[in-house]
Amino acid sequence: MVLRKGVTMNKKILSLSQQARVRNEWLEYRLANILPRLMERTGIDMWVVIAREYNEDPVMGSLFPAPVMTASRLTGLVFSYKKQKGLECFSLYPEESGMLSPYYTPVWKKGQETQWERLNELICEKKPEVIGIDTSEKFALADGLSKHLYDQFVGCLTEEYRRRLTSAEDLVVGWLETRSDRELQVYPGINNIIHSIIAEAFSNEVIDVGVTTTADVEWWMMEKAASLGLNPWFPFDVDLQREGEKNTRMTGEVIRPGDLLRCDVGIDYLGLKTDTQRLAYVLKINENDAPEGMKTALGTGNRFQDIVCEQFAEGKTGNEILLAALKQAETENIKAELYTHPIGVHGHGAGPTIGLWDNQKGVSGRGDYPLYTDTCYALELNIAQNLPEWNNQELRICLEQTVAFRDGQVFYLDGRQTDFLLIR
Repeated sequence: MVLRKGVTMNKKILSLSQQARVRNEWLEYRLANILPRLMERTGIDMWVVIAREYNEDPVMGSLFPAPVMTASRLTGLVFSYKKQKGLECFSLYPEESGMLSPYYTPVWKKGQETQWERLNELICEKKPEVIGIDTSEKFALADGLSKHLYDQFVGCLTEEYRRRLTSAEDLVVGWLETRSDRELQVYPGINNIIHSIIAEAFSNEVIDVGVTTTADVEWWMMEKAASLGLNPWFPFDVDLQREGEKNTRMTGEVIRPGDLLRCDVGIDYLGLKTDTQRLAYVLKINENDAPEGMKTALGTGNRFQDIVCEQFAEGKTGNEILLAALKQAETENIKAELYTHPIGVHGHGAGPTIGLWDNQKGVSGRGDYPLYTDTCYALELNIAQNLPEWNNQELRICLEQTVAFRDGQVFYLDGRQTDFLLIR
């Protein structure tokens, strides 16, 4: 294994205390501006989120101020919204801890009553019409209330308020998928960080052609991200396609001239995920650029990206976007597959699923969810095209780039790949 040490990018990464300040500013803004709007949209005037340590509700981390990372013992958050009074945020956690202040008002005093008793009292005080709880058939991210805690919760309520319980599915999905102005201003820079790591990895600073393997590059990128204080949210993947080989995802191979490399990488920074695929061509000794047929195929991949983005419209479901994009691709004789997913707090995030790699006919449930503004997606897809320079062998162009949907338009966060990275 031969890997060469590259430059660092520490200047782009905030310190942990700076990151905490940024995230808490975002949380304060989101609680004041986004959550009330979503509660109005979904008709839920009280939202109760309860979890125990080591069995987290997937939404809970997005509601905690930094540096709080997990629930402690039994932790409950209650959001009460009345149009006249606005949003009130309460915590069922010992008030002396100060863990969740000033974002939440502690309402339980340890030793005087149980948390369940206090929760019942709070509900009776606020008199909600609709109480949302985190149960969902379609979205795992909105299904965080455990069976035991559900039983405890229902058991503490009067019959009147039991009848007012409903799934908070649409509220949870809306909270997780909606990005604020402040987040969208920073998100391109987060993507730029991973683009810089990829550019360094797919270069002669890291790759010694004929010696370095795809696995070596995977580990180099993982180590690079870790050295910058960034958390990968899945194992990084590097594979290659090669003339004369039908396998379009060769892994663990020594990198040779004429190979087409692909990476799939994703980091977590400031509580937001990235998910990116990029391509690099390894030049042969007499080449200065990738083969023309390969560049044409990349152009076809970019055209399919355009086709998909043209189908984005508020209110359209993921399945409607999927089928319309594939139909247009077929009209243009593009052999294409589409498997775009929401991204944000989670990598495979909450929101409309726009195809799966193994399901190109529509996804029941998650694919029926509509597109909303101020949401982000990993625009993930591929096209297949015969390459003349490889004796008409089929070449697969896989692309993935984070995009934002706002005001009826799709915006690439830190651009998209329109040229191959070149390795000499």
